[in-house]
Amino acid sequence: MNRPQRTAIVTGAARGIGRAVALRLAADGMSVAVLDLEETACQVVVKEIEAAGGRALAVAADVSGESAVEQATQRVAAELGAPTVLVNNAGVLRDNLLFKMSVQDWDTVMDVHLKGAFLLARATQQYMIGEGWGRIVNLSSSSALGNRGQSNYAAAKAGLQGFTKTLALELGRFGVTANAVAPGFIETDMTAATAARMGVPFDDFTRAVVAQIPVGRAGQPQDIAATISFLAGEDSGFVSGQVIYVAGGPRN
Repeated sequence: MNRPQRTAIVTGAARGIGRAVALRLAADGMSVAVLDLEETACQVVVKEIEAAGGRALAVAADVSGESAVEQATQRVAAELGAPTVLVNNAGVLRDNLLFKMSVQDWDTVMDVHLKGAFLLARATQQYMIGEGWGRIVNLSSSSALGNRGQSNYAAAKAGLQGFTKTLALELGRFGVTANAVAPGFIETDMTAATAARMGVPFDDFTRAVVAQIPVGRAGQPQDIAATISFLAGEDSGFVSGQVIYVAGGPRN
């Protein structure tokens, strides 16, 4: 069966989970807009996709800026086609205990995670509705259940779950699904930064965390990309408003 060419926007796609998602969706046959703060970093991923025979575009944008998001979305539509798949992955950490956390640390995390997801979803939904088909996947986290030193990050990631469920209710009748993926411990630069904040060597940090994971290993960006591949694809049309913990064991 011939399936239509889809265009995906993946934010925070220059490295880590975002890069893995961009590569996987390209391998699935989608055209992929690799969006991050610096176009040079995005271009590295674009070259990987193109070398494998895929089609991609490097887009530099601050997801917390309304005009930047609107311009980026319009550029993607013009150069790759209507973006009907959106993966809101862009994220930052500003970890600290509550009494040490500044308002700027709080606002920065909320702006990138929550405001960024809102702006991208709002900008792309018109294309999805126009096509009568769409997939929105928001990156939450197991930290949404609470994590010491991450009151801003945990609140943002929990907020994304409520945002996702509301999108599912509002957009479902237009053929658009919305789901959230909540990773557990994934080996990335971001988790390495968490270990550094705690003053623990990353190898020691990883071993301690893995000891608590039922499947007995750390997660990899490809584990998240595989789940998103399904949620962003043609066969997931009856899955919407869900939060899937990809964590090597149960979360509740």
